[in-house]
Amino acid sequence: MAGYSDAPFRSLCLRHGASLCFAEMVSADGLAHEDAITLRLLARAPGEAVVGFQIFTSSASLAAAAVRRIAPLAPSIIDLNCGCSVPKVLKTGCGAALMRSPQLLGSIVAAMRAETDIPVSVKLRSGWDAATPTWQACAAAAVSAGARLVTLHPRHRAQEFGGKAQWDQIRLLKEECPVPVFGSGDLFSAEDCARMLSTTGCDGVMIARGAMGNPFIFAETRALLCGRPIAACRDPEARLTAAMDHLRLLAASVGEEKACRDMRKHFVAYTRGIPGGSQVRQSIVQACAIEEYEQIVASYLRE
Repeated sequence: MAGYSDAPFRSLCLRHGASLCFAEMVSADGLAHEDAITLRLLARAPGEAVVGFQIFTSSASLAAAAVRRIAPLAPSIIDLNCGCSVPKVLKTGCGAALMRSPQLLGSIVAAMRAETDIPVSVKLRSGWDAATPTWQACAAAAVSAGARLVTLHPRHRAQEFGGKAQWDQIRLLKEECPVPVFGSGDLFSAEDCARMLSTTGCDGVMIARGAMGNPFIFAETRALLCGRPIAACRDPEARLTAAMDHLRLLAASVGEEKACRDMRKHFVAYTRGIPGGSQVRQSIVQACAIEEYEQIVASYLRE
């Protein structure tokens, strides 16, 4: 979710029923060295009382230094990312590369826990590849070191986001893990979330790609789990209204010019699957002001 889960987007997701949002993944090295760009990624949205911070590192000492730097910012939870499959992260031994070394993973969690009373969690994949399913060993090492929550995305690193998430692994982890277990992977609708909860017994779900262009998924899931009817939030007008809300929140955060540039990638998600969405995307590429976005959206809805 790097480049997507910034404060404006989290604000929109919270407005639509999310319980907890994580800020963008940040480098422990950048935090330890007080890098200004890294620190800006942890800026909260107005009124964002509950937030999770997620770091990536392959060093216990840098992890400890990062926690010392961010603990005063009072996040609700601090997560160690052991799932990112981006090559530039993997080549430094971070992200999913940690799935090859449960012992190292445990030492990093222990170093984080030694610096704070804020709950520490880990986000795992199944393993490095199909031949090395290390999720159980990594979860055990993390919990022994003091992790209070484990999230499993049951795909191995080599899959990236291809294939199908193996939800049975979440069920097995929940059966043997003494701390809460969250599930992730292939959650694109309220029905997906409810099915994961019922079939795996996990304690919560972590939605990532499924929220892109669809912040309604949180409210829809809440409604479904509580036996309430799901509001009609999937029609083009509702999606584009949310997109414009997102743009205005982004403009308040980074300025109108930058917001209009950055919002183009979000509009790809908001318009995916709606009739005439490709024409909206083609027009948005040229938009440089909120007023231009408004005109494009209004013209689309009229037609």
